[in-house]
Amino acid sequence: MSRDRHLHLGAFMRPIGIHTAWWRYPGGYPNANFSFEHLAHFARRLEAAKFDAFFMADHLAVMNMPKVALRRSATVTSFDPLTLLPALAVLTERIGLIATASTTYNEPYHVARKFASLDHISKGRAGWNLVTSGNPDEALNFGRDAHLDHAVRYARAREFFDVVTGLWDSFADDAFQMDQASGLFFDPARMHVLDHRGDFLKVKGPLNIARPVQGWPVIVQAGASEAGRQIAAETAEMVFGSGSTLEAAQAFYADVKGRMPAAGRDPEQLKILPGCFVVLGETEDEARAKKARLDDLVHPDSGLANLSVRLGVDASGFDLDAPLPEIPETNASKSGQAQIVDYARRTGATVRDLARRVGGYGGLQMVGTPAQVADRMEEWLETRACDGFNVMFPFVPQGLDDVVDTLVPELQRRGLFRTEYAGTTLRDHLGLKRPANRFFA
Repeated sequence: MSRDRHLHLGAFMRPIGIHTAWWRYPGGYPNANFSFEHLAHFARRLEAAKFDAFFMADHLAVMNMPKVALRRSATVTSFDPLTLLPALAVLTERIGLIATASTTYNEPYHVARKFASLDHISKGRAGWNLVTSGNPDEALNFGRDAHLDHAVRYARAREFFDVVTGLWDSFADDAFQMDQASGLFFDPARMHVLDHRGDFLKVKGPLNIARPVQGWPVIVQAGASEAGRQIAAETAEMVFGSGSTLEAAQAFYADVKGRMPAAGRDPEQLKILPGCFVVLGETEDEARAKKARLDDLVHPDSGLANLSVRLGVDASGFDLDAPLPEIPETNASKSGQAQIVDYARRTGATVRDLARRVGGYGGLQMVGTPAQVADRMEEWLETRACDGFNVMFPFVPQGLDDVVDTLVPELQRRGLFRTEYAGTTLRDHLGLKRPANRFFA
């Protein structure tokens, strides 16, 4: 069957499991977040399945939750993505390698240099997930007493993007001649000094590394707030979406892509991939039993603490059997808070219900047989709710193996997903153009 649209699949790999109890599942690898051997194996398996990308989120502080819950969290220890991904780059050949780097707690020269290096080491497979940071405790690790206001974080992020991409354009593609006979290594006329002076940043440049293989590493963004949607429309080439219903995802998809023409951008040059928690079984009952077993492993301490993190307020004093009370606006993630509040208002869920739901995983879930999950993924693709999914595995290795061994072949059988990589770079996989150098023709 000939299709106009095909799925893109990313693998969300930090934390290895988004579900609070993933590390407790029988037969699982509780140390997977901090085992290079396991991570290398997963990367190779995902590459063999032709996934677009291996996606590593990041945060720069231990999660801001009470110690009674923190002691049960597997996110306390994990590798720095920009240390890990170059190592994985030499063990893989095609799969994209995406890492998060905060625009609030980094300097643009650091980010530009590290991602340019990753792009060269991987021969064009790097992606930068641009985030403003949602955990207020990160401020305390970087000499600040409090998180910057939401609007300020996004204003800095927009300028940060301009500086990083400007640094990536420091050299023309033909600047490095390396002419041994004449002794000319590079042509200074093909080097641009950025000399940026803005509201938040002052960076001279140039970057001391050749232009990345892809021109720019792929720009990824995950914010769903008003400011997040706007910066995505102006800058992003992949969006890690968060719609938990088909209707919400369709609205988000239309909204973000609808903003792009005003920013002078082609909507086809942005791929929206919601995070999708996938649990598979030979039968629907088997899949649901796996999910129920996983949910039963969520300790009550974790459920209420995770709800507090998502809401940005301490929920420990809430009446567990009452509806969610009015939640004040906070300086944490606005989109994360909005999702929980919206779900509570729509369903009438009690605080206890929410703690159990969020204590495991509260976002988009597809649970069933490979055919059933493929049906839903196809519906989302064909109805313009997404361009693919960032798949979240319920536990490893079994949950990842289930996707690779049963779901991917079903998607390939339907002509929804590639059977071979058509190119060598992450831009090739996503169908994205190589950006022109803004300073050199």
